Amino acid sequence: MASVSQPAIRAATPLDLSLLVLLAAVWGSAFMAIKIGVVESGAVWLVALRVLIGFLVLLPWALYRGWIWPSTRSEWRLIVALAALNVLIPFFLISWAQSQIPSSTTALLMGVGPLLAMGIAHFTSSDDKFTTRKAVAVTLGFAGVMTVLGFEALHGLGGGILPPAAALIASCCYISSGVLVRRIPHIPPVRLSALVLGLASAVFLPFALVTQGPPPALSAQALSAIVYLGLFPTGLAYILRYHLVRKIGLSLFAHVGNLIPLFGLAFGVLLLGEALTPSLGIAAALIFVALAVARSGSSS
Repeated sequence: MASVSQPAIRAATPLDLSLLVLLAAVWGSAFMAIKIGVVESGAVWLVALRVLIGFLVLLPWALYRGWIWPSTRSEWRLIVALAALNVLIPFFLISWAQSQIPSSTTALLMGVGPLLAMGIAHFTSSDDKFTTRKAVAVTLGFAGVMTVLGFEALHGLGGGILPPAAALIASCCYISSGVLVRRIPHIPPVRLSALVLGLASAVFLPFALVTQGPPPALSAQALSAIVYLGLFPTGLAYILRYHLVRKIGLSLFAHVGNLIPLFGLAFGVLLLGEALTPSLGIAAALIFVALAVARSGSSS
């Protein structure tokens, strides 16, 4: 698989790391917006509206720059797989898992993403191989996640095998889709994001209508939360994701999975008045050290 043409990755710059942290912050903020919106919309319509809004936000720029369709059947298969693995399957699985187990447990299970990414990138690329330094970085990052969430999150695994399995499969989907991004090098990030979100919308909107009926009436607060989800954690975030995976590789990019729980709790402290604990500072230190270690060993 490594023989497929892929743009070479490079050493992460300070700007790359800043964008990585920004992306984690945007995705970390999504948990609050989801909590506000899903109460009135339900999980299926929340996903459908979120994806549609993200697509509509990116569409004008994609058309202005010149819409690019996949040029071969192979590329079409990659785009469809990307829409499935990066949007449809993980969105649904995470929503269902969080209805069965605590959100902290789901976040913990998603935190295995960097470890999965390190293995997948090793076998699917020629320039993103396993190293001892990457293993150390992944271990430090996961230790940071555990420090943030607390080992009590593991108690959420007592409710059966299917919910935690769904979260793990969702994490695998996200990481696997990162491999596909590097195999579609000629479609720029904004236009690739628009194409993927457009395909996802074409699938999820009919699914929502058939299974849930017409979209529910929403309060201003719930509607604002869903619009925010479409604009930032979906539209903006997917542009940054595709850009960073192509530039710095999947192994380093996947550390965003360690940062997301940190930002999720930080927003809770700053915006919801939740308690600031020493574990948050310890976790931040571990995670940022992990990023520094990973960057020091990235391709140059």
